Amino acid sequence: MADFVIFTDSGCDTSAEVLKEWGIRKEDLTFRFEGVDKEYRDSEMPVKEFYQRMKDGEVAKTSAINSETFKEAFRPELEKGNDVLFVAFSSGISATYNSGRIAVEELKEEFPERTIYAVDSLCASVGSGLILYLLSQKKKEGVSIDEAYQFLMDNRMSIAHWFTVEDLKYLKRGGRISAASAFVGTVLNIKPVLHVDEEGKLINMAKVRGRKAALKTLADKYTETAINPEEGPLFIGHTDSLEDAKAVGAMLKERHGVDVKLYSDVGPVIGAHTGPGLVVIAFPAKER
Repeated sequence: MADFVIFTDSGCDTSAEVLKEWGIRKEDLTFRFEGVDKEYRDSEMPVKEFYQRMKDGEVAKTSAINSETFKEAFRPELEKGNDVLFVAFSSGISATYNSGRIAVEELKEEFPERTIYAVDSLCASVGSGLILYLLSQKKKEGVSIDEAYQFLMDNRMSIAHWFTVEDLKYLKRGGRISAASAFVGTVLNIKPVLHVDEEGKLINMAKVRGRKAALKTLADKYTETAINPEEGPLFIGHTDSLEDAKAVGAMLKERHGVDVKLYSDVGPVIGAHTGPGLVVIAFPAKER
């Protein structure tokens, strides 16, 4: 049985150091600020600097990874005789999965003896990170690439994502809410609670009054739907909001005794669309 290498993209919002521990390779999406020629890789700029620039009024635009970049990353492993499993963050949010799929189809013709998969995780941010963590545990158990692929297909819909944001202007800018809704919501201190649906798209699920209520709602969703609330695993991400992320973790520790498996900085790929103040939780759930 040939060995296989797992690749992903920076939409998983998991540091290169952690992914290395899991045995996973990462390619970066890119972003640029409006009016600035320089293009940055997702992990190139410190997140504190990125979110400060957003707070100062700069607007960031993100770009998917192209298929040639993936081909250049995958080919050396295939030449070594390894198989390749690429796990992309949701096609409902980014074109990155499609780029990876195109690369895989072209490389299958070049390396017909190798097994190469591209999988749309239908997850995003720390939800992608969570499915990758679970996959890495299966790989440590010695599963084949076909078994790993089937594990992803069987389990990706069990990863729940719930999140809230601090400032509605970023969702308005991205077309997630109307200008009128953003104005009224800001005046009334309304905070949206959103999730990633079964198509991997961001959907507004509830509106609550105030930040504390929004954070409590995230914890409530965990309590209501987690498969193993005492065990998790529970991942929490944030955009320059570690204190609030830890507040949610503390709520769930008090309720269920569960420890947060990973706190993670959410990078520019997601943060450009949500702005500073995002808190997102991901966990295996009875329903998304």
